[in-house]
Amino acid sequence: MTTYVLSDETRRKFEGVSCATLCTALFKRGLRNQFIQDVRPVSPKAKNMVGQAFTLRYIPAREDLNQLSVFQNPEHPQRAAVEKCPPGFVMVMDSRKDPRAASAGSILVSRLMVRGVAGVVTDGGFRDSPEIGELDIPAYHSRPSAPTNLTLHQALDINVPIGCGDVAVWPGDVVVGDREGVVIVPAHLADEIAAEAVEMTAFEDFVTEEVLKGRSIIGLYPATKDETKTEFAAWRRAKDARHDDA
Repeated sequence: MTTYVLSDETRRKFEGVSCATLCTALFKRGLRNQFIQDVRPVSPKAKNMVGQAFTLRYIPAREDLNQLSVFQNPEHPQRAAVEKCPPGFVMVMDSRKDPRAASAGSILVSRLMVRGVAGVVTDGGFRDSPEIGELDIPAYHSRPSAPTNLTLHQALDINVPIGCGDVAVWPGDVVVGDREGVVIVPAHLADEIAAEAVEMTAFEDFVTEEVLKGRSIIGLYPATKDETKTEFAAWRRAKDARHDDA
């Protein structure tokens, strides 16, 4: 279990950068498989989802152990996970990339929302997805799925390392979701990745402005010409000055 605690400063940095930028920063460190595959927002939100991972692991359901009566147990792992996921964390579910039955529905996601959980992710599907999309909590899944989780999934372990969309997720890793998808940042790299991504985003904003003016990307992106670096530095100073005057 990680002892890393996501600071407010680092959370704010992650809120302002894209998963694409984070993937590049991770790639520089040799991490090529941190973007969860085939998972997308139920409904895009204006702000990034950011929080540390709290995990739930499903295994294939065995029919004699997975009747509706199991929900009478208050310690049923799915129900318990919803009540134990800390505020500010993201609940990440390993559903073995199987969306034929739901990982959760709108009532459980609503409960996570009112408890202050930062978001919910599954590599399976959600039932009641139209209702989930209207909630004020970021939710990511593969596709809508009406059947109850008991049909195919048996909740087993809480807050253990899992696989989600072909990505290894350890409890406490930082989970960032934008309008494209979800990336997992290892906890021990989170602060430095966030800081680097903020700088990368500023440069990408500068480059985008220049490209939209008609400028060629040669020498600009990447910045292989010294004049590009000089121009970017001046652009940053002007931006910072406008921000200070605001």
